[in-house]
Amino acid sequence: MLTLHVVVDDSAVLVDGEYVKALGPYEELAAAAPQARVRRWPGILTPGLLNPYGPEILESTYHPDPREADTYGTVPIGGERAREIFRADPSRLGASARRGVQRLFAHGTVALAGELTAKAVLEVAQRSGFVFGGRPERLPGPVSLSPKPLVLLPALAVGGPARFAVFDVTDRDDLVRRGASTCVATVIGGRLVYRAR
Repeated sequence: MLTLHVVVDDSAVLVDGEYVKALGPYEELAAAAPQARVRRWPGILTPGLLNPYGPEILESTYHPDPREADTYGTVPIGGERAREIFRADPSRLGASARRGVQRLFAHGTVALAGELTAKAVLEVAQRSGFVFGGRPERLPGPVSLSPKPLVLLPALAVGGPARFAVFDVTDRDDLVRRGASTCVATVIGGRLVYRAR
């Protein structure tokens, strides 16, 4: 199925299955593929972000299920409290990682760095479609879903994987200033894995 993703400046990416079929102005791509489903987004289209804190976010942080809000609240839990939760019930690790992946998608993350050692977490991350990248020797700052500095992947290319994120910002400088929480859509393997409500 062909999908045409368009942002406010009318730049667009045509996706065919898991791959980028074409890049260019909306009018040109729409004329070449009139049968394509069109998705319009505010902001800018980027190749997506790499988050260097894969293990910290997915293995060392507990992402509460919304049904546990009375017990654990709704924000991620780190440190000793997370370790206590995982020790008390190791089966929570995989489910927490799935919710962590959704939080990463909501921040335009399409790639992770850092070695995942827990089998359940690694399986979740691999099934999600994340690309795994190298981790710098020195991490840039505190663990975050919107780390500073933001690390964008290389530019999209025709024939390359349909993996990108759209942020509701005016330009890359605005993205750096406002952070990854401005994400409105994340696509991995040609699938829309996150869409802001």
